[in-house]
Amino acid sequence: MAVKFVKLTTGETVIGTYNEAKNGLEDVALIQVIPGSAGIQIAIVPYGFPFEEKIGGFISMDKVVYEYQNVPQDLENKYHEAKSNIRISSTMPQGDISAAGQKKEEKVVDIESLFRKP
Repeated sequence: MAVKFVKLTTGETVIGTYNEAKNGLEDVALIQVIPGSAGIQIAIVPYGFPFEEKIGGFISMDKVVYEYQNVPQDLENKYHEAKSNIRISSTMPQGDISAAGQKKEEKVVDIESLFRKP
């Protein structure tokens, strides 16, 4: 099933897995833009947030007013991470495997943790 990135009739931007048989999106997540001093950040939260903590649900394609041509790969990876709680590495060691331990440390911020209840 393909991942689709769409704008709904409500004005919300969501991402989800397209189910052709049902003609809709499953496992729907809301895309929130968070402005900050260093630019903008994007948060992927369950569509039912804050009342639902897991990504799920269904939205029919007749509620879609715009479908983005391409889903940015980083956004798709973050969607799969949020849905499955499995981190997808964006960098793979190249060349000599012994050099892999010497790669630059990557700083990762878990945006989802900002929204979890204590």
